[in-house]
Amino acid sequence: MINNTIESWDLMGRVKKDVPAAPKPDAVWEIPGANRLGGNAYVYYANPKFGLTRPVILSDGFHQGPTDLNGFWNELENGQYAFATELRRRGYDLVILGYDDCTASILHNAAVAHRCIERAIAERLGSAPLTVGGFSMGGLITRYTLARMENDGMDHQTAVYVSYDSPHHGAWMPIGLQALAHALRELAPPLSAQVNSPASRQLLWRHIAELGDTPREDPERTKFLEELKRVGDWPRRPRLLALANGAGKGNSGVPAGKEAVHGVAGGILDGFALFSQAAGDNKVVFRGGPGLDNLEQRTSGLPEADGAHGGTLESFELAFKALNAAIPGAVKCPYPSTSFVPTGSALAVGTDPWTDLSADITILDPDKFALDDWMCASQNERHTLMTEELGTWLLERLPR
Repeated sequence: MINNTIESWDLMGRVKKDVPAAPKPDAVWEIPGANRLGGNAYVYYANPKFGLTRPVILSDGFHQGPTDLNGFWNELENGQYAFATELRRRGYDLVILGYDDCTASILHNAAVAHRCIERAIAERLGSAPLTVGGFSMGGLITRYTLARMENDGMDHQTAVYVSYDSPHHGAWMPIGLQALAHALRELAPPLSAQVNSPASRQLLWRHIAELGDTPREDPERTKFLEELKRVGDWPRRPRLLALANGAGKGNSGVPAGKEAVHGVAGGILDGFALFSQAAGDNKVVFRGGPGLDNLEQRTSGLPEADGAHGGTLESFELAFKALNAAIPGAVKCPYPSTSFVPTGSALAVGTDPWTDLSADITILDPDKFALDDWMCASQNERHTLMTEELGTWLLERLPR
């Protein structure tokens, strides 16, 4: 057995150290929620002399703990494209919507988003319409919020809705990785808790709550989809825009059924392996080996999801780094990344993208989309990466 304390890692890779500090916001709105879990909106005016005039509300997504303003700003501004700077240069006010708990239910954090929209309307000078959306799960939170406000007869005064690599048809977390999280529950409780959090159960296309479970659509996801349908599925008043970090066709380059992470021969984790997902029945995706009590997880009937074209996460690499931090040199990682949000999910294609993850999105009939306009990346990129290609496309479609 492994007796080292394994430092937990965030499944989204958002827990990072030494991130530069974000600029001080011009205003911070404390937004109440239920059960003492609310959020904050960090407001950056285009011009502080004029106050809030053209609000663009962008919601945080799924990761451990509360929203980290420094981390969010770093993703938005200090990657491949300085989106926040260009947004404000064009006269838009940036409102970063964060939450006290980013693993809480989408429905819970939607109440926070609702209050943020109302606050923006109240604070706004003039009558310019809002832009509302978010990154990853943030796009689902705001999609539901706007749809529910319309369903309840409320005027959200939003002209444009934006989702940035949001998993409208579900996200993929390797079943083997979920199994590892549960196998390490005693050593790294937060990791299994993140897999089983309300948000995770609602986001993931297939989920296991315990090692050895049969992967399925979690009942929490089923209930969320039913609630989304009850309020109209999509908001009807705004122009609906979606961006995908995945390419329109091709694959992520991860072959099926390979050891993505494995123990070093002769080491304490010799025999351990996480496998990329293979199609077919009775496929091993997690093998604990002697170091993890020879535990095992198998799947049947799942697609080769790790290799789908889509926004990627370094999911296997995160496991590799955490295990090697506990037991230096114990494992290797031939395939660090996996597809997290297939392009068809990010662009909400009308057909079920999971039945054919290799489908060429670029040649689909426009009627297959629920959206008014969409953009996919030229090549598969890291999930929620802000690039000049996607950033400029979005800026050109904001309300003028």
